[in-house]
Amino acid sequence: MKKDRYSPLQEKFQQLLKDIRNDAGLRQIDLADILGQPQSFVSKYEMGERLLTFLEVRRICQALRITMEEFINKFEKRINETE
Repeated sequence: MKKDRYSPLQEKFQQLLKDIRNDAGLRQIDLADILGQPQSFVSKYEMGERLLTFLEVRRICQALRITMEEFINKFEKRINETE
């Protein structure tokens, strides 16, 4: 089965990650520093050039001070808004 990195759901996922970062008042470089990663790490997953593992999403949520439950609820809300 081919992975479609640019599916509508993937785009919503990427946008949510970016929105949560912006809501936290952080630039990509700020979040990257917290994560101990280069700025390009954040840029690549926000642009869909890099797919994240579940554990990476968990670490990003921790860095942005949002629980996985909150993240999933926000994601589900976005999905349901357009269906």
